[in-house]
Amino acid sequence: MHSPTLLTLTAILMAMVTAVLFAVWYFNRQIPGLRLWTLSYLFGLLFSISFLQWTRLPPALSVVLTQCAVSLTGYLCLMGCHAYMGRPPPRHGRAAVFIAVLVGMALYFTLVQPHPGMRFLAASLGPGVFYGLSAATLAHGGMQAYPARYLTAIVMGAHGAFVLLRTLLFKLQMSLVQDADMVPALSQFVILEAIMALVLIAFGILMLANEFTHSALRRLAEMDPLTSVFNRRAFLTLLDKAISQARRRRAELPVLVIDLDHFKKINDTWGHQCGDEVLRHFVGLAASCLRKEDLMGRLGGEEFAIALPLATREGARAVAERLCSLVGQHPAMTEHGPIALTVSVGVTLCAAGETPEGVLHRADAAMYQAKQRGRNRVEVWQPEPVPGG
Repeated sequence: MHSPTLLTLTAILMAMVTAVLFAVWYFNRQIPGLRLWTLSYLFGLLFSISFLQWTRLPPALSVVLTQCAVSLTGYLCLMGCHAYMGRPPPRHGRAAVFIAVLVGMALYFTLVQPHPGMRFLAASLGPGVFYGLSAATLAHGGMQAYPARYLTAIVMGAHGAFVLLRTLLFKLQMSLVQDADMVPALSQFVILEAIMALVLIAFGILMLANEFTHSALRRLAEMDPLTSVFNRRAFLTLLDKAISQARRRRAELPVLVIDLDHFKKINDTWGHQCGDEVLRHFVGLAASCLRKEDLMGRLGGEEFAIALPLATREGARAVAERLCSLVGQHPAMTEHGPIALTVSVGVTLCAAGETPEGVLHRADAAMYQAKQRGRNRVEVWQPEPVPGG
């Protein structure tokens, strides 16, 4: 199969992949990065078409079209990866300067001092660098948790490395100009690699779209939609795992149950919408007191629970006191003005072999004791003395 046929096949595949990605994006516009990846493949299609029309266009126009298209293919892929990972977009100014330099380089070695090798290098630098950066952007979060990210990153990184190193193949091709069979074989190998890489990257993008959708559905099943903390069922599941881990490590596992004082009065006075704002305000304050590994869930209404892995009883009480003080010092700012808020907190430690429900029941009892003793305070559950002991 000769190179023009392979280039035509590449253009057809790029058109098909672009159409598929556009359809997926059209019906799933909430998936971050998908629109940018679709545009990346669209520019890849434009590159294939402009390269096929190389001899039919003025040299300067051909150089500008192909160099801009191939560079934007890689850059839009990088932008898509940033968007998918929730990172700020790359600095467009730097990218524009980089692409302009590559275009100028390609024009110089085409019109002023013709040099196919340097022109080939200019065409390789843009996509090579951008695909390499795309791989580095995606490879975060852990292979076990996000396999699609890492598999896609591996393909992008391998393609970027090959694009950067293929200039060595070009040098080899120039040294074998006497071999009529070797030169076409090397050119076809480069095109075949591009076809395989772009198809595999497209599969990777579809896997990322599936990963995002799956994560969104899991989040809907596990998270409280109002406060964005775990719902009761998910919290109990995670607490059960935390209890098992604490037992294996022979470590303490404190659990806090928190109830917002006089919350019904807030709802009755200012309405449920204002009450929702107060709940979100409280969760934001609580999050500032917690570590990354701590667990927080909404048990229902205005009652929340927090598990503190690897913390001691004293450490848990300190967290509870800090939270209690923080809530009292920072009223919730609502459309009705600031609303003062206090909380009652119960603290307990998980006992060996205890169920999550049993732990929460005991922490809940300590919280009600705080209510009975005046609210806006912390109570640590203490075992009742054994009669006659």
